[in-house]
Amino acid sequence: MKTHNQFGGENGSYVNEALDSSTLDVRIPNEGEPHGGLKGSNEFILTDSKEQKCRLEDVKMWCRRRASSALSKKVLYKRLPILAWLPKYSSNDAMGDIVAGITVGLTVIPQALAYAGIAGLPAAYGLYGSFLGCFFYIFLGSCKDVPMGPSAISSLLTFQAAGGVWQKAVLLTLLTGIIELLMGIFGLGFLVDFVSGPVSSGFTSAVALIIATSQVKDVLGINAKGGTFISTWRSIFEEVHNTRPWDTVLGITCIAVLLIMKILATIKIGPNDEELKSSKHKIINKTLWLVGTARNAILVVICGAIGYSFQSSVVPFRLIGNVPAGLPAVQVPPFSIPGNETMEIPEQSFVEMVSEMGSGLIVIPLIALMETIAICKAFANGKPVDATQELIAIGVGNIANSFVQGFPGTGSLSRSAVFNASGVRTPMANIYTSLLVIFALQFFTPYFYFIPKATLAAIIIAAVIFMVEVKVVKPMWRTKKSDLIPGLGTFIACLALPLEIGILLGVGLNMVFILYHAARPKISAETLVSPAGTQYLIITPDRCLIFPSVDYVRNLVTKHSRKQNLPIVIDCSHVYGADYTAATVISLLTQDFAKKKQPLYFYNLKPSVCSVFEGLSPVDFVVYYREEKIDDLLREYKLKSVIESA
Repeated sequence: MKTHNQFGGENGSYVNEALDSSTLDVRIPNEGEPHGGLKGSNEFILTDSKEQKCRLEDVKMWCRRRASSALSKKVLYKRLPILAWLPKYSSNDAMGDIVAGITVGLTVIPQALAYAGIAGLPAAYGLYGSFLGCFFYIFLGSCKDVPMGPSAISSLLTFQAAGGVWQKAVLLTLLTGIIELLMGIFGLGFLVDFVSGPVSSGFTSAVALIIATSQVKDVLGINAKGGTFISTWRSIFEEVHNTRPWDTVLGITCIAVLLIMKILATIKIGPNDEELKSSKHKIINKTLWLVGTARNAILVVICGAIGYSFQSSVVPFRLIGNVPAGLPAVQVPPFSIPGNETMEIPEQSFVEMVSEMGSGLIVIPLIALMETIAICKAFANGKPVDATQELIAIGVGNIANSFVQGFPGTGSLSRSAVFNASGVRTPMANIYTSLLVIFALQFFTPYFYFIPKATLAAIIIAAVIFMVEVKVVKPMWRTKKSDLIPGLGTFIACLALPLEIGILLGVGLNMVFILYHAARPKISAETLVSPAGTQYLIITPDRCLIFPSVDYVRNLVTKHSRKQNLPIVIDCSHVYGADYTAATVISLLTQDFAKKKQPLYFYNLKPSVCSVFEGLSPVDFVVYYREEKIDDLLREYKLKSVIESA
């Protein structure tokens, strides 16, 4: 049976009355088509594949357009940010960059030595990954506050993926860089959006505890191993009877000194107003800040001198040992492990090396992007951050680092804070940090031998303990308590399982929450009275109708219709999308109401969504756009019922 609605169409077709109130003349001679021939969005609409076939000429034209746009001046300036700031570079910029670069250099050298230990590699590899990436970031980096190099999180992920084998770590750097570069070229920076704030906080906090735990063995002077938080502590308890007292005393003392020196950087002498401070006040404040900022370097020098003083006798501390002098050789990253005579490292092919890295090949680039974007946003002062460009920059930096035996690096929040506080002006500051690392490799490596391991462990513990994001729990509890579940779930999973599995579980848990909210939209139901005095029930879903939610909405509409035998209006103002499943359910819903002879109308339904629903030609599918139209619809329905009963 054909049904005819208020707009003169048949089988569910209708004229979009929203177009009648438009000031534009949208009349089309072909009046037989729905909407007067106008077509809305094709979102969620299945179309004939023949209509979507692209001719070869169209493909060629598209390629030419992409090539011409890629070579445009705008894109060139976007992909080479140095072209934007270098022509305006001034002497004031140079002075600010020199001070910031040297200050960060004093921070990065002891950190790099310590981070190599987290990665399970000799100390020199931390320095190898701290100079060449900085140089490339000058040309490609879009944020002045990012110093390219090893970080605590990337070091731990490197250890879990490469197992402390330097060949695997260097190959991992190359592969990570290539993946990051490809992600940047294909504009996949948006992937970081799938890691929510609670998941990121849970991951970062867990990593901080894991890193601190991994350094407890060096503070105690024992040999302990473990791939996860729990296994590491189990190993520590098994070896605790071998604790070396002098290492423990030195490590605890260094942690206390570092925390005190950190406080020095925040002390301000004199009046609060900078203009009222005398030159003496400014000099003292600057000195306190510099001592607090360079605390790692100062402590390494002092403890190295203490270790050197015992060279003629028995050294009571465990030292980091020999560090090869000079710069690393520039060579192609190893694509296989030949194995040694003792079979301490078994022979492995390229495929075997990559297969053992597992999901670390994906997790490390994503975490590197997360770290870098977090830094850029923290110091961007509200300016937009180009995630694609940052992927390209750190990708090229890691590819370059792999040719000088560095392990994967990214931006570091602690070094970025020093950069910013030192008055950095442009990415050029990275070159001074790079030169300082090169200078240290060239002239100071013989003295690194005498640095106690407990000192480097103390530097790491004092740095990462502040990465535990306890401060976010209270705001999260106040805003949305359910966000604590994925955050806490990620935290526990990362402590109990390998990090890459923990972060994936956290993201998966967050997705479950998102899908649950999509499947359970909020529905409001309200009884209203039309201008003519007729009561009707209006039901308003707050989001789109797609397969997880549409059955839930149908059940609620049916439930409300049984409670109150009134005409039902579904307000679709917030329904911006639909799919085939939704169209099927809507068709069944209209059939149910037609059998019950209960009016069902759709209010303010978007044309693109309406096209999806019309695809199945639902029975008595009625849409209207003006509130006062409800009385006309009800009168027509009553008249139609009388005619049918007669």
